[in-house]
Amino acid sequence: MTGLDRITPPQFNGVENINLIHPERKELDNGAKMFIFNSGEQELVRIEFIFSNLRFDPAKPLLNVAVNTMLNDGTTTMTAAQIADKIDFYGAFLQFDYGSDSSQVTLYTLTKHLNATLPVVKEVITDSIFPEKELATYKRNQQQKLQVSLQKNDFVARRLFNQAIFGNTIYGIAAQAEDFQSLNREDMLQHFKQMYQPGNCTIIIAGKAGAEVIAAVTNTFEDDWNNQTSKGDTTQPEVKSASEHFIYKEKADALQSAIRVGTPFVKRSHPDFAGLQVLNTVLGGYFGSRLMSNIREDKGYTYGIGSGMASFKNAGSFFIASEVGADVCKAALTEVEKEINLLKTELIPDEELSLVRNFMLGSLLGSLENVMSHADKFKNIYFSGLDYDYYDRYAETVKNITADELKALANKYYDFENFYKVVVGKY
Repeated sequence: MTGLDRITPPQFNGVENINLIHPERKELDNGAKMFIFNSGEQELVRIEFIFSNLRFDPAKPLLNVAVNTMLNDGTTTMTAAQIADKIDFYGAFLQFDYGSDSSQVTLYTLTKHLNATLPVVKEVITDSIFPEKELATYKRNQQQKLQVSLQKNDFVARRLFNQAIFGNTIYGIAAQAEDFQSLNREDMLQHFKQMYQPGNCTIIIAGKAGAEVIAAVTNTFEDDWNNQTSKGDTTQPEVKSASEHFIYKEKADALQSAIRVGTPFVKRSHPDFAGLQVLNTVLGGYFGSRLMSNIREDKGYTYGIGSGMASFKNAGSFFIASEVGADVCKAALTEVEKEINLLKTELIPDEELSLVRNFMLGSLLGSLENVMSHADKFKNIYFSGLDYDYYDRYAETVKNITADELKALANKYYDFENFYKVVVGKY
């Protein structure tokens, strides 16, 4: 047996190709679209039912999220406890997720239990009744949760920033306590019937999804699930950002100030998006970023700071977020501006850019650990109106974009003077 070589470092290999699993596509007779990712050895599947949110009404801002959250609180024939018991009995898991563009119901189950669990899911998305008692509990709990969250500076800063960037849209408006009181069962039932229809549904199956699994889903959700005559409007109002670019909410006793800086930004479908992701990673997109090195490691103003890009169906944003000592809030913002301006005036050194390239490509590969993560990558492009060549272009951009090109992008998109700046705490 030979000993370990602890002197020679392991050979370094760059990332060459990103091989993604492509789905099988099918459309049910009722208009529901189905995408199947069949891979893996375990007899396990994840089935997602994704519905586009209905058009946002500022007068009733909570309908999309409240309806999604309460889907498992009871149907005509089952209580919330009975729904949970039926799913739990088979070792399955039912999850409800709300997003700005869509809401979804996700079932994780062993394939041998599909015929027992799928009918429960179908009843939830076709026959939820939003019982008055459960609605009252939901309102009370959410109001209490909101009161607690409003004491947190970073929560308040995020709300104020989103409202400034996205205005009175589904991306920007924040729930107030009184909005929960205005929720009523009749509005929720109408919203549910218009939104949770097969013509507004995308079904994504990932796991060991052979012919029997596809047949089980098709038979369950093609029969007796029909579109209503009143089709829900899934368009969204135009985003109008605020005219005021500096928003300050003082908290006299604050030990830390939450800061959020950024601007409306391009979406995933924009040609510059991939290059801007590289630039964002240099600035604040990983632990070794410039913002972390300066404001955390060098200055000690914060435990953490980062930047990011949010891409939605109808809007996008770029943001920098942190909580800093209240006495160094202005100094921290000055350092943020300094790092922005350095990207606009100086070329990123080759060594730093090489590190970022490897981090980004490694992160992409690391995120493809199983078939379900391949399905997640598909959702990113499908709901952005893109195809798989997006990931090819992304990888090529990360590998080949030059320091000069990144400097040009910084000058085109990073205008600190006109960024929105939100401070909650002391300034």
